[in-house]
Amino acid sequence: MPTVQQLPDDLRDALARQLRETAPGRASAQVERLIDNYRGAAPTVAPAAPILRDAADVAAYAAYRMPATYAAARSALDALRARTAGWAPRTHLDLGGGTGAATWAVADAWPGSGHTSTVLDWSQAALALGRALAADAAEPSVRAAEWTRAPLAGAPRLPAADLVTVSYVIGELAPADRASLLDAAAAAALGAVVVAEPGTPEGFARIAEARDRLIAAGLTVLAPCPHDAHCPVAGGDWCHFAARVPRTSLHRQVKGGTLPYEDEKFGYVAAVRPAAVPGTPAPGRVVRHPQIRKGQVLLDLCTPDDGLVRATVAKRHGDAYRAARGAEWGDAWPPPDTP
Repeated sequence: MPTVQQLPDDLRDALARQLRETAPGRASAQVERLIDNYRGAAPTVAPAAPILRDAADVAAYAAYRMPATYAAARSALDALRARTAGWAPRTHLDLGGGTGAATWAVADAWPGSGHTSTVLDWSQAALALGRALAADAAEPSVRAAEWTRAPLAGAPRLPAADLVTVSYVIGELAPADRASLLDAAAAAALGAVVVAEPGTPEGFARIAEARDRLIAAGLTVLAPCPHDAHCPVAGGDWCHFAARVPRTSLHRQVKGGTLPYEDEKFGYVAAVRPAAVPGTPAPGRVVRHPQIRKGQVLLDLCTPDDGLVRATVAKRHGDAYRAARGAEWGDAWPPPDTP
């Protein structure tokens, strides 16, 4: 089962409070348009206006997509934390942060750290809702976050920050603008950059580009890849992971679903400046659901030396077998202290 990523209680309550007056039926047209943008290809030229154009669009987005975006960002940050030996950012820059899903995720990943967050986005309506959601947040870093309107196209001049997140935004940019934003994010990052995108073939292509540009800028990939070498995924396949998102009643209404959860598929890359952030990549990464057979577990792994391989962990392997039976898609492999 994918890792469950619960919305913080204060964010869940703030969403319900802010959106109480927005009936799901009124938001349906906006939701359908957002689905088309989410699933579609990236633009080939710079868009003339933000995708989230007004308060109705932003309300629809927050109800429809914010929980899943939070879950993806939070999962990627978990993977970064697992590889960085206690490092914590003092400053955070949330590029294209909109209503602040990644800002909430960073606060939840490093609670009480005293860091500051700055959200940059093109949509004034998204920033306004993000600021309203953050007003009563339990974490001071969310309450005190700066919400700043700024275009992300062109060659943006960005303030330096220990951690830069680029969450579900580069798919909205034309290729040249996407490249310049990724380069600017790398230049601004004093410690780490985390980029997350939808877990689609198109999203993977954008993550692969981001990975290449971050490596070219001198950063080292810590997750999910166990190496900085050429990505071995090819032949129409794509690397992605999943997080389970519990649905609130509002979420179920807007989505027209009956299940109490959904699985958000996403791709990500987390890279660091080695001199600033101590850490090592995992020795391998589980890149598909483990297959449990009688007396054995089949693990599809990405490895630094052999690329994509399938490993068979048998009962005779003892601790490794027990660890493999509990392994999840996206986990590092082998776990610490496992032969």
